[in-house]
Amino acid sequence: MMQNIDAAPEATREIYDRHAEAYDRDRSRAFFEARWLTRFCDALPRGGRVLDLGCGAGEPIAAWLIAEGFRLTGADFSEGMLTIARNRWPDGDWRVADMRHLDLHETFNGIVAWNSFFHLTPDEQRDALPRLAAHLEPGGRLLVTIGPEAGEVTGQVGGEPIYHASLSPAEYAALLEAAGLRLTAFLAEDPGCQGHTIMMAVKDV
Repeated sequence: MMQNIDAAPEATREIYDRHAEAYDRDRSRAFFEARWLTRFCDALPRGGRVLDLGCGAGEPIAAWLIAEGFRLTGADFSEGMLTIARNRWPDGDWRVADMRHLDLHETFNGIVAWNSFFHLTPDEQRDALPRLAAHLEPGGRLLVTIGPEAGEVTGQVGGEPIYHASLSPAEYAALLEAAGLRLTAFLAEDPGCQGHTIMMAVKDV
């Protein structure tokens, strides 16, 4: 990843709050994520508990998981995004939470962090992975989008620059192992998933 940083990591929450409606409106519903979500869901018990970490406004990831019959908890640090999700699913379990300090006092069969985890700085990611592991049941699955290599880059949300970062695949694998997780899949810039880089892991039983 090229070092091309025009965004401050601490601005991420405010950017999503400011542009929540526009982001939700423009978010692709083509569901290019389906193949990876299907693989993730197939490894979970039917009706299991899933944490959508960085759930945003709930579409399309949370919507898919709800439709598949999972007991979903959506967590995000953007109140603007959560307001939209709560309006769509008033009976849903939507929580304000920051993955950098995640402490929900419960565990899940699966955790998805799609297009959210990579907004953390490298050090924050190193600290957060054990927190995610602690929220997984033994045998639980983790699905995360990251970068293809170590570095920091700038993206855009609502026309504003927004921060992204990634560790190297080797460091992710080592951190997962140290947290009691085993890497089960890694694909850099998947052409069938709009170039997303995907990492999956399972927690040791």
